[in-house]
Amino acid sequence: MGTAYVTISRQSGLWGEMRTIANNISNLSTSGFRREGVVFSEFVKASPGAAGSISMASARGRHLDLSQGPLDPTGGEFDLAIEGEGFFWVDTPGGQRLTRAGSFQPNEAGDLVTPDGYPVLDDGGAPIFVPPDARDIAVASDGTLSADGQPVARIGVVRPDGSASLAHESGALFAVDGDVEPVEEAKVLQGFVEGSNVNPVLEVARMIEVQRAYELGQAFGDREGDRLSKVIETLTR
Repeated sequence: MGTAYVTISRQSGLWGEMRTIANNISNLSTSGFRREGVVFSEFVKASPGAAGSISMASARGRHLDLSQGPLDPTGGEFDLAIEGEGFFWVDTPGGQRLTRAGSFQPNEAGDLVTPDGYPVLDDGGAPIFVPPDARDIAVASDGTLSADGQPVARIGVVRPDGSASLAHESGALFAVDGDVEPVEEAKVLQGFVEGSNVNPVLEVARMIEVQRAYELGQAFGDREGDRLSKVIETLTR
């Protein structure tokens, strides 16, 4: 039975990796999306018999690729992108979240919000108000937003502090387990949005590799099942 457990743990991990790759590919066009990978680990479990133990695979870990995505020019006055490290800070019904997707617009109340209606926060964690009658909106490289030449807010660009970690939620949103800190050296670009950092060629190649590995494991499991059936049939004669 040890062989069956080892095979199942491996197949389960490969299936999880296949789902992760498929999610990466489906978000090729999602602004600010960050590629995910599966981290495999090994653990040894005590087992009766001559071997004494069996080695099993686990694929519960996740790796986030935080490398810069392509910066696409749009010319939109509320389209913003971060060049370098950091995230925009937004307020959602589930709490404050981080994102690299910078396609924003003022809502009816004048608050700067994401396409989902989540308020964008300034460097102090407060919503950003854009005067409705402003004719000229400018965003400096340090994130200072000005309306008709008058500074009104500084867009918050933050990152998890040294003890915090990121957890990918839906789309381009990330929850933070811990505190955030400002990124003083961040450069904000107006009229640009950041694309997904997924490389489609690499993802498809990896999908093929994982699929082949899964098929080999399935074939091995089938052969092991046939072997056990023959053993049982021999012993029960």
